[in-house]
Formats: sequence, structure tokens, C-alpha cells
Amino acid sequence: MKCPFCGYTESKVIDSRPAEESTTIRRRRECLACQKRFTTYEIIERLPLVVVKRDGSRQSFDKVKLINGMVRACEKRPVSLGTLEEIADDIEQELQSNLEREISTVEIGEMVMGRLKNVDEVAYVRFASVYRSFKDINTFMEELTKLLTEK
Repeated sequence: MKCPFCGYTESKVIDSRPAEESTTIRRRRECLACQKRFTTYEIIERLPLVVVKRDGSRQSFDKVKLINGMVRACEKRPVSLGTLEEIADDIEQELQSNLEREISTVEIGEMVMGRLKNVDEVAYVRFASVYRSFKDINTFMEELTKLLTEK
């Protein structure tokens, strides 16, 4: 690890501890040349996820876009941003642990709907209406009827 003060490439680790809910390691280091201390963070390298859209185009997975879509569905609903971030983290973790590097928007949408249904039914219906492109009131009624029969 290169010292940010003098550029020397040798340092020793003084302290090491988990950070950010044990997803990273915080290391306190001391340069062997100038004896100044600095902090580094070690994270797991994640393989890039590619999202295949309905039109066949591909783009990188973006957790912020996922959260923004859920925020729009949960507007004026009693759902905290923390809950939506947990859902997004959970979905991202599930996708990362999957062996597939490409995932369709259909699969991601189903994952979001499954989790929103347990958090807030109104947000679930809002998300489903955009995601499934409800064409008319009958499509809404079919989804609502399905939701009521599950209860």
C-alpha cells in the first residue's frame, strides 16, 4: 500500500476491524519510511451485473435506479427510505450470489414486487401498475382481486 504522504510502498497494519455492517474492513496503517498513519478500506470485489431491458438493450445494474423506482411507488406512504434501501440491498445481494451475470428487468421487477407486497400493498399496486403496464381499470381490478384473495 503506497503511503499518501511520502509515496513509500511499505506499511504495517496497526489495527484492523470490520466496518459498514461487516461488508468492508477498515485498516489503520503506518508508513515504514515516514511513520505517518493513514486508513484504508478493503471491500469485496463484486462482479458487474448487467440488466437486460425489455427492448434487448443492456446496461449496468444500478441500485440507485431501483431505489428511485420504489420511492416513486411509495410516495406519500408510510414506508421509510431505510426500508427501501434494505430491500435494494437484499435484491442486490441475491443477484450477486446468483451465478448469472445478466438479469432481466422482468426478474428484478418480480423481486421488487414480492418484497413491496409485504411492506405496503398500495406501493405494491403502484409499482405493479407501472411495471406491468396496466392498460385500463380492468387490469387494476384483476390485480386488486388477486391481492384480496391472497389475504
